[in-house]
Amino acid sequence: MGYVFVDNDKVPSVEGKSLFDFADALKVRVPTSCGRTGECHECIVQIIQGHQALNNKTAVENFLGPNFRLSCQAKIEDANQNVQFDVLRRQPKILSKGIKRDHDFSPSTYIKDYKVISDSFKRDEILNIKLTPIYGIAVDLGTTTVVCSLVNLENGDLVGSASFENPQRFGGSDTLHRISYDTGEFPGELQAVIIAGLNFEIGELCKKHKVRRRHIYEMIVVGNTTMRDIFFGINVYSVGQKPYKSLTQLDLENGDKDSTSLVEKAKRLNIRIHPDANIHSPPLIGCHIGSDVTADLVAIGLDILDDNFILLDVGTNTEIVLGNLGNLVAASCPAGPAFEGGDVTYAMPGYDGAIEHFRIQNGVQEFSTINDQSPQGICGSGLIDLIASLRKNSIMNEFGVFSNGEDNFHLENANGINVSRSDLSALAQAKAANYCGQSIALRNSGIDLRDFSNLFLSGGFANYIDIDNAKSIGFLVDIPNVKIKKVGNAALEGAIMLLKNKKLRTKFELLVKSIRHLELETDEHFFEHFVEGCQFKKLALM
Repeated sequence: MGYVFVDNDKVPSVEGKSLFDFADALKVRVPTSCGRTGECHECIVQIIQGHQALNNKTAVENFLGPNFRLSCQAKIEDANQNVQFDVLRRQPKILSKGIKRDHDFSPSTYIKDYKVISDSFKRDEILNIKLTPIYGIAVDLGTTTVVCSLVNLENGDLVGSASFENPQRFGGSDTLHRISYDTGEFPGELQAVIIAGLNFEIGELCKKHKVRRRHIYEMIVVGNTTMRDIFFGINVYSVGQKPYKSLTQLDLENGDKDSTSLVEKAKRLNIRIHPDANIHSPPLIGCHIGSDVTADLVAIGLDILDDNFILLDVGTNTEIVLGNLGNLVAASCPAGPAFEGGDVTYAMPGYDGAIEHFRIQNGVQEFSTINDQSPQGICGSGLIDLIASLRKNSIMNEFGVFSNGEDNFHLENANGINVSRSDLSALAQAKAANYCGQSIALRNSGIDLRDFSNLFLSGGFANYIDIDNAKSIGFLVDIPNVKIKKVGNAALEGAIMLLKNKKLRTKFELLVKSIRHLELETDEHFFEHFVEGCQFKKLALM
């Protein structure tokens, strides 16, 4: 007899049953809105093992790659074989909170004369002629994870937050693969699944906090350029080829628009809140540096910062902004997904069972996993700890070569998890991309590293890394720890601030236009920076 495995649990396989049926049996939540006919394309799962035990793909599954199925369509044909699958809706360990700053409470949606009014377009727009509660949604649309917060727009209180794995994973684990997919044979599928995912999560938030969907009158969405444009249904082909710019940025440069901000009605995007709700996204900074970094800058208070600062938003693409109000430079570092679950054999995002901390103490390996679950893989913070430990204990040199001549290092009592030389090569290149961005941006700013007062680390991944380990392998610039501030999910916090304060929107529309964007690959010293950055050692900036 075979078994069906999902989320570290299993049930006996039964011929003719769908994977959705097995998810039900194991009480695993799978999103759907079409009654399991395959029409909504929401119940996507990734097949880890047992493709051959399933029926062939149906016509409604043609948009999916070889390792993905719709769980309502994938049925067992051979119950003697094991099948293992993952739902593209795992709950990641991710921050919903970030740095706090004081700001006025002046939302663009408010109550006046017992009506719900919006002045998003510099004029009063009546959204409801009846007096109702008013809420807003802030969304951080990440390549790997999505976080959203429900906010009371009458008093500014945070009602609740939720996070979920970005269901667009079937289109690739990084932005370039998503661009390739979205501009290929199945345009619009990535937009459809992320909107379906958000609708599902908004529904869950509303049920939990007893809020009616139609009382949500505004949404702020932030994300990198690719994620944002896909969400709004903008063709992303121009982001994937030189000069790597959104169509909105090209329109701005051609004088056809005065901003890269976006505003759309909920009913146009099929977002299930009030149909006339306004969905905003703040301006891009340039090329791949999107509105999420603009939101980061809102959260750290760029508009009121007097000293030199460095902001690092660490993720699949790491973005850096540094300088001061009179001299701002920014760069995007194409790190790829190596530290977030891709390109490394046992790497995984921050889900249950991910090894998040590792050390070797007196020759003994020690590690901890998220929620103390059985080890399933290693997330980014664990990988940094692991590399630093291998270097500190002379098990590996700075080039990623094991001192015993082996090709793998095995973690003890970790379900066979290991790191190989090829894994280390992928991690070295991802790290080198981060280093290039930091080094080249610093060089172009003309500011000495010693003259920076703050290094802000934004993002869930950055929040959990060990600072000393990260500096020891060259993942972060070597700056005193006292200057380093982990600011959590600053992008989400910035989005919430923009939701609650319309004045900040106007202020940052102007501010981001003063940021000088750097194209790393055109820097004459790029190759030297990259080669130096590939080594696992504390790096002196060139």
